[in-house]
Parts: sequence; structure tokens; C-alpha cells
Amino acid sequence: MTDPVRLAKRLAEQLGCSRREAELYIEGGWVTVDGELVEAPFLKVSPQQRIELRDGATAREIAPVTLLLHKPAGLAIDVDADSVRRVLVASEHWSDDPSRIEPLQRHLLQQNILLPLDPEASGLTVFSQQREVIRLLTSTRDKLEQEYVVEVSGEAEENGFALLAKGIGHRGKILPKAKVSWQSENRLRLVIKEPAPGEVRLLCEAIGLRVLACKRIRIGRLSMAKLPVGHWRIVGEHERF
Repeated sequence: MTDPVRLAKRLAEQLGCSRREAELYIEGGWVTVDGELVEAPFLKVSPQQRIELRDGATAREIAPVTLLLHKPAGLAIDVDADSVRRVLVASEHWSDDPSRIEPLQRHLLQQNILLPLDPEASGLTVFSQQREVIRLLTSTRDKLEQEYVVEVSGEAEENGFALLAKGIGHRGKILPKAKVSWQSENRLRLVIKEPAPGEVRLLCEAIGLRVLACKRIRIGRLSMAKLPVGHWRIVGEHERF
């Protein structure tokens, strides 16, 4: 009995195409093994298994994408690949994703987490394979505005919001300027340019408020909108930060 071989090799021999073309067919979601869709070119298959190419198949490069995740509070996401893979699960793709881009396994690989949230915070989190997005969101020059909804307790210092707008010192540190307003009796809307870890909490503490919950709802021009907790979506071709 012949030993199992990589799917890409078997498909290339079956179609009479190059190994790279076979890999592109597989990564593009065009290949089934015994009727099941497979997107892993290096999967080992036996000679008895049925390999088929779906109708309309094209061998083209999969363009890199940027993903938005609604991170739950309490979830810590490290920058390492294993941590990102545990969060970006195919089954958690938002069914109402407005991008209309067919999600592929390739879209979930080699994703870089950008502007990470504190573990206790929830909200909009960005992952990207796109060099221009990575460059933009890691730039130290042109920092993007971020919007948070913060639930607080306590009583704010008089003129506290005005102090935050000008910049305030707290615990020996000069904090960035922030635009703050009340949304309800215990809920703030806070807009700030790329706060460092813990700075939203420090800003509230500086004027006598204690943070109970914090959610990021916007980065630049992209908002979380109706994206459900724990789900992710693809940033559309015409969307910009």
C-alpha cells in the first residue's frame, strides 16, 4: 500500500498543475477530501481518499485581511501566535459580517494583535495581516482616536472633566488629554488618543472615580457597532481606520 502524501502534491499530480497552484486551490477553499472541505495543503491523504475540485475554482493568492473582535472582559490575549489562534476560531465568525468576504482558514493564520486591551476591559480589538494596517496602528506619530464607554462609581471632582481635557497628573505621571462626558448617571463616554495600558483607569481615578467596567467601542473611524461579544468579522475593502 502506498504511503499517504501531502494533499498539495496529490492534487498537483491529479490536475497536472504546479504544486504552488495546488496549494492556492486548497487555501482558497476549492478542494474537498471525501466530500469535506479542506484548506490545509500539507494534510496527508491516502490513495483511497477522493480528492475533488469545486466548480469555479481559481488558483489565486489569498489577499491578507484585518479582523475585528469583540473581546469579552476578563480575556487576556498575548502577542504570541498560540494565544491569537485560541481567540480567532472559525466557528466564532459573525454570521452578519458586512464585508461579504468569504472567511478562509488562511485568514486566521499569522495574525498580529494591534492596540491590545487590558485583560479586564472588553470591546473592539484589531488583528491584521496587512502591512499598511500594522504600520498605521503601531505608528508613534499619528495616533488614532479611541472611544470608550466606562462604568464608574464615586463622585467626580468639580471641574474634573475640564482638567482631563487639559491633561492631568496622577501618581507621578502626566496622563494624556481626554474628552469626557456623562452618558448616564454612572456611565462615561471617554475619547482619547491611544492610551497606554491602565491609563483609562488612571484618568478616572485622578478625578475621584472608580472604574467598574470599561469597553472600547471605536478606533479611528471603525466602530464595533453590532458585533456580538466573542465574535469576529473581516474589515471590508472600503473600510478605513
